[in-house]
Order: sequence, then structure tokens, then C-alpha cells
Amino acid sequence: MNVKLNKIQDSISPFIGFFGSKTGSSGLKPGPAFAVVATFLLALVAAFFGPRFTEGSPAKKVEFEVGRIAERDVIAERTVSFIDEEATRIRREAQERLVPANFRYSSDATLESIGSFERFSEISQALFDQKVSFDAYWLAVQAEYPGIFPRLTVESLFRNTARGRILDSAGSALRVVLDGGICSLPDSGLDGFNPDAIEIVRVSSGRVQRERILFRSISTLDKADARIRSVVSAGPYPSALGPLASNLLKPFISENVFFSAEDSALRLEEARSRVQSVMKSVVRGERIIRKGFIVSKEDILKLQALGVAASPFAPARFLGIALLLVLFCILTVFLSGPRFVGREMKSEEIYLVAAMAAAYLLGAAFANGIHRPVDAFPSAVFLPTSMLSMLLGILLGPRAAFVFVLALPSAAFASGSFDTSSFIFAIIAGSAGAFALQGAEKRMDLVRAGAMVAIAQTTAAAGVLLVGNVPAEEYLVVLFWAAFNGFACGMAVLGLLPVFEHALNAATPFRLIELSDLNSAVLKRLLTAAPGTFSHSVTVANLAESAAREIGANSLITRVGAYYHDIGKMDQPDYFVENQAAYNRHDEIQPRLSATVIKSHVKAGIEKAVKLGLPTEVVEIIAEHHGNSVISWFYNEAMKREDQVNADDFSYPGRPPHSRESAVVMLADTVEAAVRTLKKPTVSRLDKFVQELIMAKFDQGQLSESDLTFRDLETIKNSFVRVLAGHYHSRIEYPKAREAVR
Repeated sequence: MNVKLNKIQDSISPFIGFFGSKTGSSGLKPGPAFAVVATFLLALVAAFFGPRFTEGSPAKKVEFEVGRIAERDVIAERTVSFIDEEATRIRREAQERLVPANFRYSSDATLESIGSFERFSEISQALFDQKVSFDAYWLAVQAEYPGIFPRLTVESLFRNTARGRILDSAGSALRVVLDGGICSLPDSGLDGFNPDAIEIVRVSSGRVQRERILFRSISTLDKADARIRSVVSAGPYPSALGPLASNLLKPFISENVFFSAEDSALRLEEARSRVQSVMKSVVRGERIIRKGFIVSKEDILKLQALGVAASPFAPARFLGIALLLVLFCILTVFLSGPRFVGREMKSEEIYLVAAMAAAYLLGAAFANGIHRPVDAFPSAVFLPTSMLSMLLGILLGPRAAFVFVLALPSAAFASGSFDTSSFIFAIIAGSAGAFALQGAEKRMDLVRAGAMVAIAQTTAAAGVLLVGNVPAEEYLVVLFWAAFNGFACGMAVLGLLPVFEHALNAATPFRLIELSDLNSAVLKRLLTAAPGTFSHSVTVANLAESAAREIGANSLITRVGAYYHDIGKMDQPDYFVENQAAYNRHDEIQPRLSATVIKSHVKAGIEKAVKLGLPTEVVEIIAEHHGNSVISWFYNEAMKREDQVNADDFSYPGRPPHSRESAVVMLADTVEAAVRTLKKPTVSRLDKFVQELIMAKFDQGQLSESDLTFRDLETIKNSFVRVLAGHYHSRIEYPKAREAVR
């Protein structure tokens, strides 16, 4: 059962892993969750209070009912102000909840407790003056206060030479504790008051003093020990009192602050009397009811204010819409999880999706009220549904795009903003947008996608018109706007995509293609500063891209990550073997320093990548391409020179790869560098050598978090061998070729 629950949590973690600090895939913290809730609330607003503007005729007194479609328009003939009873009630309840419960401070209870302690002090002092033995003193105390004091406490007081001063100080501390108040909290009766604080009322010499105290600061009998220790430690009392104070004073502490139902009720009445009614107004000429639209509760309130007869409010429909929106919200959250989308969505991506969803639903409500030249005109033609699906498909992937293509029109349909024709049109438009971008790698492909979407939307509009048996003369307007919407969405994506790419630092295909250009400024600098590293990176990219493609990983991210994985070597290129000719700088320095220089290129690469604004996926490849493996050559050299060597000092500062792409780059980097040392690399030697290198990384635990399977490792090995065999073909000697030369 727990396994199933964990799987469900993993599926919905992109949206609900954020109410509280995120500890795994399920904690929740304000932020993304707030965005989801806000989107849901905006959907309700869109459903109930969306602007609807149509033309109509002068107002007439007619019968209307909430939830039914109006048969005519109603326009206000005069300006009227009225009280919104529902909003006023909410305000009144909120003001009442802010009123703290009233408690009365009892001076009599305080004096009684102090008097009781003073009697104990007088008895003790009299016995002290008589110079009785401890046994006599203990028996006297037990006779007067049986079982109240621990024997050890009484004995410590008796044997202390400053016992008189201790008793005086204890009495002073008791007054301070009681003056602060010891509250008696009732079991019930506080629910309707301020949940955070109470108000203590003190009456002294005819003057009333009120003090607001937070619940966490209230002292009760249960907290008496802590209160006594706090007062004694903070006050000018002898140190000898500290260990005795709690046992000495607690028997004399009693509750002296009591809940006053009468005072609390008076304070509630005062709060109610100060609440001002929420006023709303209807302006002359305002369109109250729109023909062909559903009558809302707000419309009914305005009609009642104008004196127009109206039927009672029907809440069932609104409750049904709210329930449907909740279900759509839950379903969308679930379908947005890694199980369906293929990866966990980042917080900023959730913010973007929530903002787009809120804007779409509000836009759907607004579009539903726009005057349309043709009755069969789907209001969804006014919305950029395909633009949203294309943007989400590029930024989040096609699966996420299809999830929201289904969710948003469905929510608009459930809320009443879409009719059937608009719902069908929006579904087809969104699906066409997500499908049109399959395989797109250049930004000009967006123009082609816009044309495909325009064709799909025109076809969908024609189908809707045919099903609705619309007259032929009305086709042209609808088809024109459907086609225009498709082209406009494609152009809008072309303009907006770079903004969202950089805002989300997203690794979109278009951005990765641009980053893979070897003529980019960064890679040119790498070629100039470290030509050997540049050549190494290009070879690693060829190896990694081929292997990633064969195991079904993202070959484009892999290629770009391989190009940039060693950019940290640009600052000190001469310390890396691929950039050295005959002179090796490491011959002149200690192995520890050499290892420090070598492993510093990872940190330098991360810093350069972040400064360049490279996508997070590429930065992670740079950070993980060596994992936390040991720089074995310098480690072995240090072992020869030193008695004790810590392997951590010679380990890379990164972490093992967390993605298949990062793991493939690590393996390609290792294989490419090692194969350079192989003499006469035949296919069989390459196969064995690459197998050993890959399994060494596996045995070191560098692949344990990458989700690569043994089948994947075998596929990667074969791909590496095939590419390397082609690269070193001039060096491979075949038996027949050698015989021919002889």
C-alpha cells in the first residue's frame, strides 16, 4: 500500500511538492501550489463573473432565474446603490473572528496565593528563630502543609545560611509570576474568537486596562515550572533560589485569569456595530442581463435592486461547476507528473503553466461575451489555443502540451465559457499545434507549423459549420478568422519563444541547435585557447550523440553537453595533456597541486556555464562528467611519495550523473581520453578496452544514479566501438592487408 502511495506522490510531485519545505517528492510550500490554487479560483471567477458584452433592447420587467439562459436584455433605467448582503456577511464574520476572547484578572485569587505563601514564610521564619533542628522543622512543615514540599527542597532551604533572604526573594518572584497571570482556559467557548490571541482585562482603582496576549505566550498551571524558572533567572534574585524556586513556589500558584463570556460577548457586539455594509451600485445604461447568456446570482441582485422581479437563486449549478473544476484540476495535476510527462516540472515551469491557464480561462470567459457577426461563430477562434500548445510543447515537451490541450478547453467548457463548437475547435487547434512541431529544429519551422495549424483550424471550423447546418454565406467569415488565428499563433510563438527560453533557461531544440554551432563565440574561444580540448570535445560529442540516440536518450542535449563539458579548461589549458606538446607542466609540481588544478576545471566550467546562461541540463552535464571519481594517476604518484594519502583529496568535486545524458557524456569522455593511449586499436582491442572502461565506471558507483541498464551499457559500448573504429580506421591493420603489403 505504501509503495502505491509513493508512486502516486511521485506522479503528482511537480505540482504538490511545494506546500512546506520540499523533503523528497511530497512536502508542500507556498509558491507552485499557490499558483495552482490561484488558477482554480480564477477559473471560478471566469465561470461566474466573466465580462459578456452583447447588444440588446431597453429593459423590461421580466422573470429571470439563476442558471437559466436569458431570453432578452435588461438595461438599467436609473442609477441605484444597494447592499451586497453576502459580502457584508463575510466582512462581519471576518471582523468577529478578529475579536479576542476576554479574560478577567482576579486580584482576590492573586492575594490569596500570596497570603498563603506569606503564612508559610512566617511559620518558617519563626522556626528558624527558635533554632529548631531540621527534623523538627520538617515535621512542622509536614503538619501544616502535608505532602506539598519535597524533603530535599525543605532541607536545602533549612540548611542555607541565607534562608531568610531566600524566602523573601521567593515571595517577590511569586508576585511577579502571579502578576503576569495564570490563565484558566475553558474546554469550549473560544472557537468563535481570534485564533491567535486573548485579551486580559485588569480593573485597578476603577481603571480598566486591556492587554492582548498571544496564545503561545499564555501562562497556565501546566507551564508554571517554566514561568517560575524564567522569572527567577531573569530577576535580581540570589543564586541559591534557582534550584529551590520551582518546588518552593509551585504549591502556592493558582489560576487568577478566567474567561469572561459576558465581556467577550460585549466585545463581539462592539465589533459588529463597527462593520460597514458592502455597497454596490448599478449605473444607468448598464447592461444587467444579456440575451442568450446564463443569468448569474450577481445579475439577480442587481435586478432586485432595480425592482425587477427575479426568481430565487439556484446554487446547485454553481456547486456543480466548482466540483467539475476541482476534478479537472486534480486530473491535470496527476497527468502532469513524471509518470506521464516523462520528467518532473520545475517551479518556474509550474508558474508559467498556471499563468497561461488562468489567462486562457479568463480569456475564454471574455471571448464568450464578444459580439460575433455569425451565430455559429465559435468563441474559441478568438483564443490562441494552438499558440499555448506550441509553446508548452517546445518548453515542456509534447506530452505536457497534450495534457494541457485537453485540460484547458475542458475546464472552459465545464465553466460555461465554451459551447460545444468552441470546445471541439479548441481541442483540434491545440492538438494541431502540439503535433505540428514534431521534429522541428529551426525557428523557421514555426512558420511551417503555423501554416499546418491554420489548415487544421480551417478544417475544424468547416466541420463545426457543417454539423450546425449553417448557411453557406456564413462560412467565409468563420473560415477566414480560423485560418488567421493559426498563422497568428505561429508568428506569436516565433516572437515569444526566445523570451520564455531565457526566462525558464529551457533546453528547447531550437536553443540547443544554436548552442551546438561550433562557430559560436565560446567554442571559438575554446578552439583558440585549448585546441586539443576542442578536438577532444568534438570527438566526445560524436561518441555521446551516437550512443544517446541508440538508447533513446536526448541526443541533442547530449551533444551540446559534450561540446561544453570541458570549457573550464580554457583558463589553464597547458595543464591538460591534450593541449601539451613535448612539455608537461605537471613534471615540475607536486601531485596534490596537479590534482587540484585538474579538478578545478569542473568548478570553473560550471561558473562559465552559469555566466553564459546555458540550460540547466547542460550545466548538470558539466558538473557531473567526472562524477566524484578519483584522479588515479596523480593519486598513485602521491602514494609513491607520501606515507598517508586521502583519496578524497584527489577526487573530483562533482556528483555521479543523475541523467542518462550526463552518464553517456561521462563514458564518452573517459573512453575518448583513454583510447588515445591505445596502440594499434583493432576492433577487437577497442571492444575489450571500451568494455573495461565502462565496467570500471560501473564498479566505482558512478552510474548508480543514472537509470542506465546493462542493456543500455552494452548498446553504448557497441556504439562507441563503431564510431572509434571509423575514427581510427587508418590505424587498424587487417591480416590480409599486411600480407598484401609484404
